[in-house]
Amino acid sequence: MSISEQIDCAASVIKAGGVIAYPTESVFGLGCDPFNQAAVLKLLRLKGRSQEKGLIVIASHIQQVLPLIKPVTANDLARALKTWPGHYTWIFPKSSKVPKWISGQYDTIAVRVSAHRAVKALCNKLNAPLVSTSANFSNQDVMSSIKDIKVQFGGKIDGFINAPLGKQQTPSKIMVAHTLKQLR
Repeated sequence: MSISEQIDCAASVIKAGGVIAYPTESVFGLGCDPFNQAAVLKLLRLKGRSQEKGLIVIASHIQQVLPLIKPVTANDLARALKTWPGHYTWIFPKSSKVPKWISGQYDTIAVRVSAHRAVKALCNKLNAPLVSTSANFSNQDVMSSIKDIKVQFGGKIDGFINAPLGKQQTPSKIMVAHTLKQLR
């Protein structure tokens, strides 16, 4: 199946409330519709991850994340824009549009505008952002191929995009937009 066909299938799965595995700049991720509570809770159960930790939301364009954030200052957003699209996740105060199942125990949201071709194509197809969390069980090693993910998770993942990872060797940097504190 071509990448374009895989993107179409993955978009259909997400719209139907499913969970997919897909490549990012450095690791394979698990994703779903961040506004579908049942899908997010399914993803969290698959990973064995607490809802309290919150999740990253990834997008193809700033317009997909602007409604979710409330930058403290214009400079906070300007700093993020200088790194996007790219390998930086920024934490901003969340807007009222961010559901608790995404932000967890926090009054913030972590967002990234990706440079990865498959992520961009998928978010463009959805015209929406996507949950992005590493494809692994919580506190376990990240898996490096769709084959490994299929073995580990069995038939519990509803769709896959089998495309190359980006060139980054480590997960994205996570920065607090207002303070510039690096969390990862």
